[in-house]
Amino acid sequence: MVGETDLTTLLVGLKPILQPEPYVFVSVLVLDTEVFERLNPKVLFREKEGVTLVLLQSVADAEGFTYETVFNCITCEIHSSLEAVGLTAAMSQALTKVGISANVIAAFYHDHIFVPQRDAHNAMAALNSLVAEYN
Repeated sequence: MVGETDLTTLLVGLKPILQPEPYVFVSVLVLDTEVFERLNPKVLFREKEGVTLVLLQSVADAEGFTYETVFNCITCEIHSSLEAVGLTAAMSQALTKVGISANVIAAFYHDHIFVPQRDAHNAMAALNSLVAEYN
């Protein structure tokens, strides 16, 4: 199944869904299999400084991690191609207009936007307004 590349089609069918679970970003220097399984990260990204993990806040708290901000994830239900041009920019611009930071993670099928929990409902409103512009 090939993901969508047409920007207008992507925006019309974006279908942003606010996930209720709170997430946090943490960094660890080493991540072995046992720790990985225990933490069950939503996202893992290796950088030269360490391994970034996106964890459920409850897991991070239970493990004693420190973090700066609590996020909610907004999943865009349309199957976007990893080669789509402009989708991330359009979503980021809509959120920038209302002063909300966006941490976008593109996965194989969908784009996921992590926004500060305090801004989650305003972020949903901004994304739904973006969709309405194209409908």
